[in-house]
Amino acid sequence: MEYLCFMKKQNSGRAGARSSQARRSKPGESRSGEKRPDSKRTSGKGSAPRKSDQKTNFKPDGAGKKSRSGATFRKGGKPVTRQKPLAALGGPMRLNRYISNAGVCSRREADSLIESGVVTVNGEIIVQMGHKVNINDSVQVGGATIRPETRRYVLLNKPKGFGTSMADAKARRGVHELVQKACKEEIRSIDKLDRESTGLMLFTNDEELMVRLNHPQSGAAKLYHVILAERVQPNHLEELKQGFIVDKGFVKATEAEFANDERTHIGLKLTSSRSRIARRMLEELSYHVVKVDRVTIGPLTKKDVPRGSFRHLSEAEVNLLRMSC
Repeated sequence: MEYLCFMKKQNSGRAGARSSQARRSKPGESRSGEKRPDSKRTSGKGSAPRKSDQKTNFKPDGAGKKSRSGATFRKGGKPVTRQKPLAALGGPMRLNRYISNAGVCSRREADSLIESGVVTVNGEIIVQMGHKVNINDSVQVGGATIRPETRRYVLLNKPKGFGTSMADAKARRGVHELVQKACKEEIRSIDKLDRESTGLMLFTNDEELMVRLNHPQSGAAKLYHVILAERVQPNHLEELKQGFIVDKGFVKATEAEFANDERTHIGLKLTSSRSRIARRMLEELSYHVVKVDRVTIGPLTKKDVPRGSFRHLSEAEVNLLRMSC
């Protein structure tokens, strides 16, 4: 965007330099001397409305779809750069990532180890960057065999009254109590739900997936069932989809619909992972929020996860999740 603005300024400067050398035209007259049609702004019935006055829902190739160049568009015609989907779980991975996942060092430091010739794969010294290994390959660093930590993906249906901050000293009960027996590996939630909210939370030790799921543009969409004390005005649903500023940050819903005839229940789909964002958006519109329940995270639903319980994701679910962000 900054590059486009720079080019526009540069082109306008060139155009100004050319026009200063040319003969100045009289008002209403073109450079060739021909009389221009009257461009006076009128509000009569016969006048065509300006483009800036026309309310359009322009969606290049369809909002959310891909153009011929491969860019994905959102409402308003602005392209959203989609990241390359994550590789399927258990597939080949770069050697530096394998070393990093084993907890030896960071990927950048792993590159240095590979270049120094202290890394072997199946007994062969590897020095080239980008070399890929399989999960069953024997990898050694400095003569010591390493193994990446097993990736865990735990889906919790959070009940009301449990805090999500591990460092909250005031929390009487926390969600870590509900998943502490899920696995021996240390897992963290991809985001937070406030103490009074309920619904799905995903815990994992897959840092790469965690970053992708929380990406502000291409992250996993989360569907919330919100119950309010008042009837919601239809124009406020449109306002939620158009977006507005909440605590100095812009946020908008990808979908917002009524969930009952009384218009006190709404479904709100968001990609933002900001704390309490569904509740804060409705409070910004002066509504009193009674309940917030997260129903889905990307392709994951509450099926087979009773309130207060958890389950491990299957390999197929993990791969579907990795491909969706």
